[in-house]
Amino acid sequence: MPGPSQDQINAVLQHVDAGIDESLGRLFDLIRIPSISTDPSYAPECLKAAEWLSRDLAEIGFDASVRATDGHPMVVAHQKQAAGPHVLFYGHYDVQPVDPLALWVSDPFEPRLEALPNGDTAIVARGASDDKGQMLTFVEACRAWKSVTGSLPINVSILFEGEEEAGSPSLAPFLDKTAAELKADAVYVCDTDMWDRNTPAVTTMLRGLYSTEVEISCADRDLHSGMFGNAARNALQVISDVIASLRTADGGVAIEGFYDGVEELPAAVKAQWQRLPFDEEGFLSDIGLTIPAGEAGRSILEQVWARPSCEINGISGGYTGDGFKTVIPAKAMAKISFRLVAGQDPEKSAMRSRRMSPRASLPIAA
Repeated sequence: MPGPSQDQINAVLQHVDAGIDESLGRLFDLIRIPSISTDPSYAPECLKAAEWLSRDLAEIGFDASVRATDGHPMVVAHQKQAAGPHVLFYGHYDVQPVDPLALWVSDPFEPRLEALPNGDTAIVARGASDDKGQMLTFVEACRAWKSVTGSLPINVSILFEGEEEAGSPSLAPFLDKTAAELKADAVYVCDTDMWDRNTPAVTTMLRGLYSTEVEISCADRDLHSGMFGNAARNALQVISDVIASLRTADGGVAIEGFYDGVEELPAAVKAQWQRLPFDEEGFLSDIGLTIPAGEAGRSILEQVWARPSCEINGISGGYTGDGFKTVIPAKAMAKISFRLVAGQDPEKSAMRSRRMSPRASLPIAA
């Protein structure tokens, strides 16, 4: 099957440019749906986002449907022809929570355009870059192709999920059921990154994710520090000690056996990465930092691409409102996540995370 001509490609790109305002309007409508997957109270909004996508795909000729799962629904769409290659596009319509709201300068679900110092314009809103913006590039590309040429140049299927930000618990069972339907010659994922604003990248490895919540319980109620200070165990102090014990002095992870199965980069790959024009200082300065925090002696690219990590994502306990309440908290909680690499056993990592570091002095429950 012959591919599209350069004239067709140019015509489609011109059509995209001419209709950019309409494309942005559709993206903004999707962004305005607060499809936060990790919070059960937003389940109706996740369904609303899935239904919006299904309708939009149907409008440009896809056989689109919303498929129920044990969690948030999937969106599946097909537009197939008699012959030719078959491509599957994947993305996710769910977004992360927006807390703390006080750090936002505008409504996180009301998108706005903001001029950047380099002259570019950015879309500011939750989900604009992860993953609704990238996801709709697939849809808008299909819309433009059909508007200009009347049909797509290849067979296209689409899978949009609604739980990526919550660990994708429904994805594997869903793929097991739809393996034959979604079988394709190539799969394109729109949730990775470019090397820079002008250079595409081919992603060859990804780290996995395991997350856990740790709760510390001490007294049977919150206590007054004037009456019980020193004598009563403070749950926030205990959880702080546990968290501090998770990292070694040189930036590694202190959990016993955490690095079991982790292999060093092949020498050829490491040499290739070292030749990349990567500015470590600029990478950190762009986010207001100067010193890398991971394993000493390893490059930043190694740390973020090839090494497992342990991060504290949130801590709660005691009183955090305005003013002061001199309480000794009875309970404290931390959310902790681990990025895992090839060679690590997720089940063993889960067991070890529950035991935490050997330096933790008190038993904890996860």
